Amino acid sequence: MKIIIVESELYLAQSIAAKLAEHNFETEIYSTFKDAMSSDGDAYLLSMSISGQSCLPVIDKFKEKIIILMVNYINNDTVGEPIQHGARDYIVKPFMIEDLIRKIEHHRTVCLLEKQTHFYEAYVSHLLGEVDHGLSLEKFPLPAVVQTNYQRAADKLAIDAGRVLQMPLVFITLEADDWEARIDRLGPQELGYIIHLEVLRKKEQSDLFERLKGKQYLLSTLEPIEEAPCEVLSITSANKMFDHNDILTIDEYVQHVVKSLQYKLPDTTLSKKLGISRKSLWEKRKKYDLFKKK
Repeated sequence: MKIIIVESELYLAQSIAAKLAEHNFETEIYSTFKDAMSSDGDAYLLSMSISGQSCLPVIDKFKEKIIILMVNYINNDTVGEPIQHGARDYIVKPFMIEDLIRKIEHHRTVCLLEKQTHFYEAYVSHLLGEVDHGLSLEKFPLPAVVQTNYQRAADKLAIDAGRVLQMPLVFITLEADDWEARIDRLGPQELGYIIHLEVLRKKEQSDLFERLKGKQYLLSTLEPIEEAPCEVLSITSANKMFDHNDILTIDEYVQHVVKSLQYKLPDTTLSKKLGISRKSLWEKRKKYDLFKKK
């Protein structure tokens, strides 16, 4: 990890760099913010005691990196405004190098988690991009059971509900051996998204609802449910695709292939892959309203 130190007091900068080097950090020292604009590091330590210069251009340019302010005192100029521009933290001089390293490691972990979160958000958005649960999230009822023929529709509903309600989701599958312990750990501010109710017998389902009393949850099932101590929402999707433990009918398979590939393959190739004539392909499109949009 490369750390850029911007400090006008050369002795202090060298002392910090030497101590960081003992902990296997690579460092570069700059005496002005202007010189640091051409640097390339993973983390930036910016001294707020450099007179006559503003650190804000450096922060604006490297705000995606870890920026920690080294300050003699705390006020809006030394901490408040730089934090608003994107600095992540500050440390008051004089400081112990161990305290600085703890801050660096903490923010390195946070940055990694942020990048992973952005990746998973983008990937899930891609996976569920064409899925529509068809339910309104205004005055969304909790707790609730979602009865559906398409697991991804329930997944999309849970993600949307967590976002709208601003509640962190906790995923629990009833196929896991530790599902009881995980439900017991659900906090009052967490939304439990629990799937595969259909794997439990009726008595086990009753025990589950008893265990869930007082908790916020969204429970999905791929089979009809006879009774539940909460509101039951229904999602019926014509586009089941390749759902877990589900077998598509031939018509469902044709619908899925046509909808997924009609903009990628010419009709001649598409009909050959489906093993039908172009006339039959046209008839399927007419039957299921799958004509290409111009």
